[in-house]
Amino acid sequence: MNGQLAETLPAEATLEAEKASLLKQPKAVWATALAAVFAFMGIGLVDPILPAIAVNLEATPSEVSLLFTSYFLVTAVAMLITGFVSSRIGGKKTLLIGLAVIVVFASLSGLSGSVDQLVGFRAGWGLGNALFVATALAVIVGVASGGAGTAIILYEAALGLGISLGPLLGALLGGWQWRAPFFGTALLMAAAFVALVVLLPKTALPAGKVRLRDPLLALGHKGLRTTAASGLFYNYGFFTILAFTPFILGMDAYGIGGVFFGWGVAVAVFSVFVAPLLQNRFGAVRVLAGTLLVLMLDLIGLGLAAGHSVPAVVVLVIASGALLGINNTIYTELAMGVSDSPRPVASAGYNFVRWMGGALAPFAAAQLGEHFGPQVPFFAGALAMAAAIVIALVGRKYLTAHEPHLV
Repeated sequence: MNGQLAETLPAEATLEAEKASLLKQPKAVWATALAAVFAFMGIGLVDPILPAIAVNLEATPSEVSLLFTSYFLVTAVAMLITGFVSSRIGGKKTLLIGLAVIVVFASLSGLSGSVDQLVGFRAGWGLGNALFVATALAVIVGVASGGAGTAIILYEAALGLGISLGPLLGALLGGWQWRAPFFGTALLMAAAFVALVVLLPKTALPAGKVRLRDPLLALGHKGLRTTAASGLFYNYGFFTILAFTPFILGMDAYGIGGVFFGWGVAVAVFSVFVAPLLQNRFGAVRVLAGTLLVLMLDLIGLGLAAGHSVPAVVVLVIASGALLGINNTIYTELAMGVSDSPRPVASAGYNFVRWMGGALAPFAAAQLGEHFGPQVPFFAGALAMAAAIVIALVGRKYLTAHEPHLV
């Protein structure tokens, strides 16, 4: 009994210390995290207004889905240059440039006169998003107290909060005028720009400069390559749900925004509070495979419900948020911990691959839905989850070998 008590007390003390360090952060951390919330809001911002954009710009669902595809394709490719840029001008300047680019292209998106223009401006937005998002994680890790594990939880909290608030803002402003969410985002990012100018100290340049090819070379590591490849298929399913579901709900902007707000809250809560508990109890790979399996079943359920039961679709979408929240945290921690490369380099390589899934899914899902019915995109997403599971299990030894060293 005394031995068990001795083992329990340090664990409890560690948890209490982590909670304290999570909340006790410098102002610069909160400023960066808040800016990250605003940046991540841009992902789901257009969700509630997709049908309105299609009507107002006389576009098909496939054409409107390119708003996601152009955004994530540019984000993915630009990930390869983020380390190159930030290692030469510093994290703070890179963050500010990213925010400025988002302000410009979010404003231009609101002025679009055609779906082609809007798709192009979203691509520019993706460039700013890549510069900001990739650098924000590295900055938070460098500035936060409590270690890299605490920093990743803060980052995932910002991600979850941004993803949940994005559809809500899109609904509140989009219900009034479909262009309004774009201008609203531009204002928020401008405010984040000012906050970082004032609160974030100048960040030191890294000891060595990152070369353009370094993120690709980092993918030579079998653990990181396994994580990235599995993440690609996972993100395909993720963005099938996010980008295609609004077209089958048959709701106005407020209804769609409400559904995806609930979905985003589930993402936030489970990424911050549930994922660390499950990972500590069962290990990263087991949790990843288990949640991917349940997510595959959720996507099959969405396919069966699509076109037949809107309430069932709503419940399954919100439930998927919990699974996606857990997986987001696990994938991020694996990507940051399995590789021997510096964290910013490993993150860039991982994000380059996984965002390709986010770029492919919206357009592919819309095409499948238009040609074969609303059920097929979700079944395709379920197959993608099966591929993600197989890749994770086949490469299990490369992940578990590094698991004790994960942040």
